[in-house]
Amino acid sequence: MELIQGRQKTSKFEPEDVLSNIPDIAITNILDRLSLQDAVRTCVLSRNWRFKWTMLSELVFDDTFFEYLQKRELKNSLVISRILLHLRGVITKFVLSIENKFAYDVLDDEDIHHCILFLSTKGIKDLTLKFRDDTPVKLPTHLFSCLELEHLNLHNCHFQSHPPPNFHGFPNLLSFELRVRFQENSELVKLFTWCPLLEILKLDNFNSHGKVKLVEIAKLKNLKLLSLTSCDFADANIKSSSTIFELLGSLPKLQEFDLCFLLFMLTEDVAQKRFSTAFHSLKTLDLSLVYLDLGTVSCVLELIMSFPNLQTLKITTIGDRRDRHANPSLEARYNTLGPFQLRRMVVKSLNASERQVFLIKCLLACSPFLQRIAICPGSTLSSKEKRMFAKKLLKLPRASTAAKIDFFGI
Repeated sequence: MELIQGRQKTSKFEPEDVLSNIPDIAITNILDRLSLQDAVRTCVLSRNWRFKWTMLSELVFDDTFFEYLQKRELKNSLVISRILLHLRGVITKFVLSIENKFAYDVLDDEDIHHCILFLSTKGIKDLTLKFRDDTPVKLPTHLFSCLELEHLNLHNCHFQSHPPPNFHGFPNLLSFELRVRFQENSELVKLFTWCPLLEILKLDNFNSHGKVKLVEIAKLKNLKLLSLTSCDFADANIKSSSTIFELLGSLPKLQEFDLCFLLFMLTEDVAQKRFSTAFHSLKTLDLSLVYLDLGTVSCVLELIMSFPNLQTLKITTIGDRRDRHANPSLEARYNTLGPFQLRRMVVKSLNASERQVFLIKCLLACSPFLQRIAICPGSTLSSKEKRMFAKKLLKLPRASTAAKIDFFGI
């Protein structure tokens, strides 16, 4: 090396500082794959990297982050605000998940409102806000200014005001997951209908005072995944499988359907109604809280028969142990089914009733392409009862010679 004007001239043979020559877009990509704490720690790599972390475009404030603050006794309410103010460019993804009670010592409602206001000016595309069940947060109207949103996930939030008059929906939204509290008869109950490109809709408004209308869901022609859990429907008399089929018939692109059966009070006569329409796009069906009375068994089988390309089936049952007997008319009606295209099945919380055995028997006998079925007996069964139940299921005939039955919790 030689000195030029009191400075060292770098030799052409000296290795380059590779870290300093990484393109900005690559640096942002690297930083977004690190936890926030590790991204900030990159400031020690070199002098040029001291403020590289401010190029972050994705931020995740979750339990891991808040535990980090707690260990260092950092209770300053400006922690997140200071981080946000240091960032240079757009923020495409923001996750605020508060399950840890300590987090409420760090943030209050006003801080959260300021965060959302800030994000509304930063081109946010993916926003997740999750709060504790016992501490729902009132969301500000600034949220309706985030018109570039593509993914929105809201848990235990509280809308109390209507959208501003100039709000006409989220034009780019693709996925929408809602577990929120709505004001009675609020227009926000149909918030998801203002999203013309929506492909994924998950509704779980167990604590809602509003009513969700199936006719509003039926307008979402681009839906590929629909999940309805503990929803309070305005259609109070949902007592027939025809209600389900009518909804699915309005969603031509639907590939996955998750349904909580507590929403439906089915009787045997109305559940047995068959439909000529086949829904070819549906590949995955997840039925939860299924009480396998005669009506529901019929409805489940009718659903499966209407999905000729169904490949994955998940059923979580409920019911007491008095439900022991199958019905001869049920067996006669469904003794010739299929063939189904099922590849995978998961059946949970089984109590070894004859109706459950009958349902599994039908599915095994009519699924020549089945690869695996997972069986999870309920906790109400003793170890001996679980083993006897497993032996009974293993004796059932299978249309697929490759089908493997896995038992869990035995």
